[in-house]
Amino acid sequence: MNNSNMPEPLPKVDIEINPRGSMELLSQREIDALSTGARHGEIQDLFRRCALAVLNTGNETDDAAAIFDAYADFSIEVVKRTRGLQLKIQNAPASALVEKRMIEGVRQHLFAVLRDVIYIGTEISDALLYDMTTTAGITDAVFQILKQARVMEAGMRPNLVVCWGGHSIGRSEYDYTKRVGYHLGLRRLDICTGCGPGAMKGPMKGASVGHAKQRVVGGRFVGLSEPGIIAAEPPNPIVNHLVVLPDIEKRLEAFVRLGHGIVVFPGGAGTAEEILYLMGILLDPSNANLQLPVVFTGPEESADYFAAMDDFLRLLFGDAVEGKYKIIIGDSEAVGQYMSHAIRNVHRARRKSGDAYYFSWLLNIPAAHQEPFEVTHESVAALNLVRDQPLEKLAVEVRRAFSAVVTGNVKDQGIRLIQKHGPFELRADSELTDALDTLLKSFAEQGRMRLIGEYEPCYTVKALN
Repeated sequence: MNNSNMPEPLPKVDIEINPRGSMELLSQREIDALSTGARHGEIQDLFRRCALAVLNTGNETDDAAAIFDAYADFSIEVVKRTRGLQLKIQNAPASALVEKRMIEGVRQHLFAVLRDVIYIGTEISDALLYDMTTTAGITDAVFQILKQARVMEAGMRPNLVVCWGGHSIGRSEYDYTKRVGYHLGLRRLDICTGCGPGAMKGPMKGASVGHAKQRVVGGRFVGLSEPGIIAAEPPNPIVNHLVVLPDIEKRLEAFVRLGHGIVVFPGGAGTAEEILYLMGILLDPSNANLQLPVVFTGPEESADYFAAMDDFLRLLFGDAVEGKYKIIIGDSEAVGQYMSHAIRNVHRARRKSGDAYYFSWLLNIPAAHQEPFEVTHESVAALNLVRDQPLEKLAVEVRRAFSAVVTGNVKDQGIRLIQKHGPFELRADSELTDALDTLLKSFAEQGRMRLIGEYEPCYTVKALN
């Protein structure tokens, strides 16, 4: 296997660590889930992979397969104690330690992962508690995971801005995300991102300065991840509330139900996937009166990027996207002003409708958006990429196409599928074929597909006969 995208591994270390706070209050059943029982192997493997991703924070690579290969001898054992547990870690990245002690932020993220893996493996997977075949059951599971992670505050006015954008962006775009975050922070707004580097880190970094100037205490920097992507986008050190959702669909649902406004920065296929997910919700007739402000923004040099994205969305959905998002180029302060004002409208709307401030129960998410999409060569080839279908269904199909590209680009499972069977094949009607091919090629040419190394497409786009 060619690991050219993976830098030389740093020295490896062994360490034993104890939890602090709520993780010391685990039941024996919860501890047993990581050491015994029918699902032990599955849960333990999931925890191992997520834990390695967290411990690898700061080592710049987005090739999950290369990370797991470089640290194939990494192990993390849950040692059962009467009053809790201890983690025995071997062959971990040394960058997680300073002077033989684990960096506190890394420690907190590690135990956040443990909390979520245990909860998902013991509670959410229990069919008697959560019916994951229904929309209500899935939404309740998302809510319970967020509740367990303590990221929601019932008495707080709406103030959480979700920021989407690429992990692989240029310096000027990254600096711009920090400036936007600063103006959001000055307005006492909190930040939620996918928790990784690039456009996920910048807004948090900027907002932390804005919060400091306003003497904001207890500001929330929420990072939402999922097992398939966390190795490619490990949590950045500013995240103070890390949550791992079971899959990308539940991660996306958590974003839109938690957030009171959404800011989209330049990105690649993952950002396009998020945009398509959002359009599928905003275009659903049952959400016609939904208050969810959306801004596409970047520096002046990103104007062409958003023009291309706007053209692509209008090709797909026509005039139906009019008014669903606002494009602001090169004016970070205007983004802060717009979002602050718009979230006040969200507050008034939630108060009038009776919807919760901390989790939007009244938002309708189509069932097809909630169903996990298992990326295989067969499922990708079977996508219905034709424009002659209801808009909300078209959004689901095209979102899944971008999800396949993300999987093939950076996820361990997808990378290995491509190595074994070759590129995924996207089959679309002729006009959509040209549009998809052009947009994806532009992402590659602008360096948005990978952090380092030359990008080799994991897909082909072909016109239907």
